[in-house]
Amino acid sequence: MPGQAARCARKPFGEGTGGPSNIRLDPDLVWASILTACREALFQAGLQEDRLKQIHAGMGAAGAGQTSAVERLLSRPHPFASIEIDTDAHTAWLGAFKGGDGAILIVGTGSCGYGGVSGQCHYVGGWGYEISDEGSGAAIGRELLRRTIWAHDGRIALTPLSALVLAEFKNDLEVMVDWVGKARPSDYGRYAPLVLQHAEKRDPLGIDIISDAAAGLGRIATRLLDLGAPALCLFGGLAEPLRPWLPPPVQQAIRPPAADALDGAILLARTALPGGQP
Repeated sequence: MPGQAARCARKPFGEGTGGPSNIRLDPDLVWASILTACREALFQAGLQEDRLKQIHAGMGAAGAGQTSAVERLLSRPHPFASIEIDTDAHTAWLGAFKGGDGAILIVGTGSCGYGGVSGQCHYVGGWGYEISDEGSGAAIGRELLRRTIWAHDGRIALTPLSALVLAEFKNDLEVMVDWVGKARPSDYGRYAPLVLQHAEKRDPLGIDIISDAAAGLGRIATRLLDLGAPALCLFGGLAEPLRPWLPPPVQQAIRPPAADALDGAILLARTALPGGQP
């Protein structure tokens, strides 16, 4: 899983965390995040860094569905014996269902649906917050700023939530536009908890944004279930906060995962070994 490394499916020897690891972004930044996590995990395990050359690594990465992004990342040298990269959705699904039938819905800074039925895997969404990733933290934050502009213009009523956001930008839309020009998905995503808090307080703007986000996630989940997935597992930091807002038929299909995405990444690494399989 992005930003984490070196856990054994049976016994954890060490764990580490790193920084941003969406491989559509700067490859050098991503490698720095990966190696930071690995070094911390090795330290916890009491191992030296030169042991990396003996490690067969598995990585579930945001952005790995873009072949060109994977190629850019792997064009850099790495210290591992081997490395297998797939999407974070694939490794989450591997962990949740051990490669069997089922679907997962990831809801964090981005969002993505993924399911496997009878050996056939399907993606739904997950193409980046600019054009996809409905219901994600980045999409929620982007929509908050969009509708805050509406409130500023008088197109919708000002609420405590939109007033708070306007105050953050000094009630100056030029300041907001300057911020947007430099913002990354995580910058938008940090607004999601604020929107959820105001939705729970019955702020009309907060309710509208979260309701729309849940509806978008519901459409992703429904498509996966229509493809034949017998159950759905949720992953990501916003999955549980948004769960009560999901359509009832989707909620009824939710099950706890057999294991997590880190275990899925270990299974992915094993597939690269001779005779390896999920």
